[in-house]
Formats: sequence, C-alpha cells, structure tokens
Amino acid sequence: MPADLKSGRIVVVGASLAGLRAAETLRDEGFTGRLTLVGEERLPPYDRPPLSKQVLLGRVRAGETGLPRRREVDAQWRLGTRATGVDGAGKEVLLADGERLPFDRLLIATGTRARPWPNPEEAALDGVFTLRTADDAAALAERLDAGPRRVLVIGAGFTGSEIASACRERGLEVTVAERGPAPLIGALGGAFGVFAAEVQRAHGVDLRCGLTVTALNGRDGRLTGAELSDGGRIDADVAVVALGAVRNTEWLAESGIAAGPRGVACDAGCRAFDMYGIVTDDVFVAGDVARFPHPLFEYQLLSLEHWGNAVAQAEVAAHNMVSPGPRRRPHLGVPAFWSSQFGLNIKSVGVPTFSDHVVLAQGSPQERRFVAVYGYRGRITAAVSVNRAKYLEHYQRLIETAAPFPPDWDGVEPPASRTPVSSDVPDPKVLSHGPTVALTGHLPDRRLTLRHWGG
Repeated sequence: MPADLKSGRIVVVGASLAGLRAAETLRDEGFTGRLTLVGEERLPPYDRPPLSKQVLLGRVRAGETGLPRRREVDAQWRLGTRATGVDGAGKEVLLADGERLPFDRLLIATGTRARPWPNPEEAALDGVFTLRTADDAAALAERLDAGPRRVLVIGAGFTGSEIASACRERGLEVTVAERGPAPLIGALGGAFGVFAAEVQRAHGVDLRCGLTVTALNGRDGRLTGAELSDGGRIDADVAVVALGAVRNTEWLAESGIAAGPRGVACDAGCRAFDMYGIVTDDVFVAGDVARFPHPLFEYQLLSLEHWGNAVAQAEVAAHNMVSPGPRRRPHLGVPAFWSSQFGLNIKSVGVPTFSDHVVLAQGSPQERRFVAVYGYRGRITAAVSVNRAKYLEHYQRLIETAAPFPPDWDGVEPPASRTPVSSDVPDPKVLSHGPTVALTGHLPDRRLTLRHWGG
C-alpha cells in the first residue's frame, strides 16, 4: 500500500450502483491514482428498481434507466469483463480473459444475481424469465406487450409482488405461487403478510400460498404451464422465477477472503475479513454482497439488498480506503427501502425481521393507510408505512435511540387498537422468496462447539 493513500492503484470489482458511487467518492475525496472498474455486464451502471416497475409497465425502456453521474470519474472501465479470482499475496484481480489487474486496495461490490429455476432444461423453455438485469427486464416487457394468456410468478417477495402488480395493471391474468403462508413475509413478517395477501386478491391476483411449483411444463420448447405440489396445474405461457437473489461470491472461493453464500464479511468500516476472521487493510466491500455488523441490531451481521444501503456503504468504504485510521468512519445508517405495488407506496426503516412484536401505530389497514412499528425485547427496531410515509422520520429517530416498544402515542395520532401482536417472522427456509434483509450473525441462544480431530 502506498504511503500516500490518495495515490496508488484501486480496483473496484462491480460496476453497478455501489461501484459507481464508490468511484465518484474516491475522486471527491482526493484520490489521484489509477482507478479501474470491472463489471461483468456490458452496460454502464444503471438503476435496478425501475426494472420491476416502470419498465414492466412500458413507461420507461430498459435502456433508459442509466444512473446519473455525480461527477466525472476518470477511470478505466472494464465492462463486459468477469473477475474470476483474487491473488491476495500478489495483490492482483484475475480476469476471465487471463489478464491480471494489480491493486494496492480493492473494493468488492459484485452484488447479487437472480436465483435461477433449479431445473436447467425447464429454465431454458421459451417463456421462462428471471428479473435482475436490464436485458431481463427488456425481454420480459416485450413478452408482456404481446399479451400472454396468463403469467405465473414463482415467489411472492418484493420482486415477485411488483411483477404481479405490473401484470394486473396491464390487465393480464396472473397467478402467484408462494411456499410460505403469505406474500412479503420474508421482509415484513407474517402479520403484514396477511394484509399483503388481502391486497393482492382484491386486485385480482390468483394467489396460491403454502405450495410450490414442482415442474414447469413445455411443448416444442415453449412453456405451457406448471405442476403444483398440491396436485394442481396452472396453464401459463409466461413464468417469472422470483426466488430471491444469489450473492456473487463464488469468484472469491480461493482468495482467502471471508466470502460465502451469505456474502463477504466485513467490519463496520467496510474492511473485509480474511478466512481466519482477521480484518484486512487493503480489501473493502460494499453493497448487496456485504455482511456487516450493526450496533442497533445486537451486532448481528446484516446483508441488505437495499438501494440506499448500497449508496451509503459505498461512500463509507471509499472514504476509508483513502483515509488513515483515525479519520475512518463506520457505516451505521438505519436501513431503509421502498416498494410500489397495487397502488400502495410501502416504505420501511430499520429491520422489520429483527422483531418479536408489531403494533399498529397510526391509521388503518382497511383504509390502506397506516404505520406499523416493530419491536424486539422491548425496544423499537423498525417501522413500515403504507401510503403514510410522513411519520417514518419520527420512528427512525426512535430506532436510533433504542426507544421503548410499544411507542408512546402522546402527540401522535393513535390507531384504533394499540395492542401489540406477534410479528410472526418466518424461518427463511419455509419461503419461496428470499428476504431483502438477512440477519446472518451470532444468535445468543445458539452455542458453537470447536472440536479438534486426530489428537
């Protein structure tokens, strides 16, 4: 590592939202050295949230979702190039074409990809889609434009629910299949899932919960429908696989970095751990692929698939890459995200799945305007609003100060009922969709036993 942290060579692997914002911040912070961004996709950085909303509705084309640039980055862009490994000792990133990129500091921002349908032959049928990239969205939007008879959505998380919403807004028949008992429960818990199920059915969605799709059927290479675990069948000429995300960590398998299916582990300053749990000074991580500790959530390692987290964490990582120890800062922002579906604007602060109870704080589910507040062991950990976001700033402050749960309603409009109920957070194993927030750290009721074999 160069003595002057503002010089040298920095490689950013991952040229999407986190990678772009990190590169911009590096230049803003005075980094004058060589900066290289490596991205597997051929397109410049683009915005992903519109892909399941405006693009599927035909309001915006997939190629029009490019991310605005805050400034000129002055970097070497290696788009359409896949990284295959890291040589930690030689401090080089290995590329698929055989090239080796030397670095003094490395930022890993490789994000996630859509979890594919497990049967490759069925996944290859014409009419079977996933939705993660701009190319995915363009292909799916074109197929929806053609007016399919029925769309089958497999998985009722946020992506699956937004796809179903777009289909219904287009006037298309849609069936949603979910292994869990209700939509959205992987992110917002079972209590909210009851409301989400009512909303989907009220908008004409054929919602099937508590079952799985066991096979996708085809004829002459085209999708014709699906077999269900309850013995039923669905006729459909389009199926969208919305089974959650896979973190892009396989390329780090031989790197010596603490990377696995749940992400790349790092400290609150975005410094990656090595495989022995020792923090590094030259490898950093940001965005969906990162697992980081947060004091508001008992220092459990969080993996967040949130737009705002990718931006904030990238800025912290970039700052720390060019700053000496005393000037480094932690990434401690309160997680936040939003979704637009079925005429609802759903916003969240905190981590709803880090909870044991939830209470209706304002409004009414019947009116489709309310705020639900989540608590864990007597303190507030999250709040979710439906068409009522003005209260979220208030609850964010309560989360940041570990305020008591249930909240005090003095001076705030009370709901009809103030009785907390179980938030009913499910085991992710029972869901078709993956959670957008994964608590992947130590649980105090579990014990680790270290055994030594052979003497």
